[in-house]
Amino acid sequence: MSKDFAQIHAAVLNGMGALGRDLPDLMQGFGTVHKAAVAPGALSTKDKELQSLAIAIAIRCEGCIACHVKDALAAGATRDEVIETIGVAILMGGGPSVVYGAEAREALEQFS
Repeated sequence: MSKDFAQIHAAVLNGMGALGRDLPDLMQGFGTVHKAAVAPGALSTKDKELQSLAIAIAIRCEGCIACHVKDALAAGATRDEVIETIGVAILMGGGPSVVYGAEAREALEQFS
């Protein structure tokens, strides 16, 4: 697999920006939910980003994988933590998560 995850990440952000222009109230609400969901509490932002990554792999969302690998690393996740998160996603998502887990690993290599 040879995808440009920085480009995928940028495309997701551009798409969200376009939606924000068309659906400002909805996207502002989504932004508020996102900010609250990843804010540190009983779980750290890093842990929440790793959970988000596992879910992104299991539900097969390429753009989500790009965003949450990048955000997990920015929140302090190590390579080993991301790799173990991929393993948990494979456990929960089965064979299709192997494919998307490989994509997450490629994103990890590109963003590291």
